[in-house]
Amino acid sequence: MPSISYSDALNDALERMKDLGYERGQGVDLANHGPMGAEALALLGHGDEVSRWVERYRRAMEHHEPPAPRFALDPADESSWRPALGAFHRAGDWEALFTRELAEAHWREVVVRWWPRLLPGLFAGLTHGLIRVAHAVRGLYAAERPTPLQLDELARGLAYWAARFTELPGHPRLTGTYDLAGAIAALPRVPHDGPLRPEVPRQRLARLAELPGYGEALTSLAPDRADRLLSEMTLRFAGVYLAHPEVFPVPLIHGVTAPAAARLVLPHLPPELHEPTLAALWQVHITFLLAFTTDRRDEDADARRAEAQAAPPAPELAARAAEHGDEHVIKFTEACLREHALRPDPRYLAAAFAAQGRVDRLDAGGAIGTAGRR
Repeated sequence: MPSISYSDALNDALERMKDLGYERGQGVDLANHGPMGAEALALLGHGDEVSRWVERYRRAMEHHEPPAPRFALDPADESSWRPALGAFHRAGDWEALFTRELAEAHWREVVVRWWPRLLPGLFAGLTHGLIRVAHAVRGLYAAERPTPLQLDELARGLAYWAARFTELPGHPRLTGTYDLAGAIAALPRVPHDGPLRPEVPRQRLARLAELPGYGEALTSLAPDRADRLLSEMTLRFAGVYLAHPEVFPVPLIHGVTAPAAARLVLPHLPPELHEPTLAALWQVHITFLLAFTTDRRDEDADARRAEAQAAPPAPELAARAAEHGDEHVIKFTEACLREHALRPDPRYLAAAFAAQGRVDRLDAGGAIGTAGRR
C-alpha cells in the first residue's frame, strides 16, 4: 500500500505542474499529459511514485507557456463563445471562462452545461480534451471536498477541449443495424503503397469525408445500452491495437482511452446525453481506422491469439507501466485494467503489455528512450 493517498498524490502533482502550458514540444503541438498521467499513476496504486514521475515528465520535453487571457468570453451569449471554439489562441480566455463558471456553480453543473456544446468537437487534440476532463472529473468525484487545484484542472481540461475543438465531417447517429464488430468489419480500409509515414494520416484526415465508407459508417452502428457499448468499444479497439504493430504506437491507444474516459463522465450526465456521446465516439473510431490503418490485418486472429498470450497479471502490468514511465503507457494500462475488471478479457491485458513494448520508455533522467517507436 502506498504511504500517500490518491487525493494527496494527485493534488501534489497538480501543484507541481500548475505552471505548465496546454501543449509541449519544439515546433510541435503535443498535448500536456502531465495531470492525466499523474492521476492515472495514483489510481494504479503507485501514489508514492507520482512526485518522482512528475519530475521525470517535466524534464522529458519543454512545455509551452501557459496562455494568458485576452478578451472575456460570455457563456450566456452564444455569439461570444461559439466563434472561439477551435481558436487555440483563445485558450486563456476559455480557461478564464471555466474558472469563473466553476467558482459560481457545482462542477457537475458546469460539465453538464458544456458537454453537448463541446461534444461535436470530440476529436480535439486527438480526444485529449475529453480525456483530460475525465481524469479531472474522477479526481473531483473521489474528493470529499474538491480543492482549488482540482477545480483549476477541470477548467483547463474543458478549456483545452474548447480551444482545440475539432469537428469531424458529417453527423453520426446510432440508427444502423450493425453491432460494433459488424460495423468495424463493414468499414472498408484504404490501402497505401509504401510505409505509412506521418504525412499520410494527416492527408487522410484532410479528406476524411471523401474516403470510401466514411459517410455510410456514420449511421451504421445500432443503438445499445451505454455501459455495454462502451465495453465493446474498448475491447474491440484493444484488439485493433494488438493487430497493428505496423502503425505508430500511440494514436490507436486513444481508441481505448477515449471511450474509457467517457465512462468516467457518463454517470454525471443526464441520460439524454449518453447516446450522442456514444455516436461521437463511434465517429472518432471510424476516423482512427481510416486515417491510421490500411487494412484489417489479423484483427480477428490477433484477438483470438491474445487469449493465449502470456501477459503479466494486472498488478505486474501496473508496476511495469509505472517503471516504463511514458504517459501514454500509464494511461493506457490504467484504462485497460479498469475495463478488464468490468468485463474480463485477455485482450485488455495483452494490449497493455504490447504498448509497453512498442512505445518509447521515459528513462530515469526524464529523456525519451529508444526501446520502441514513438
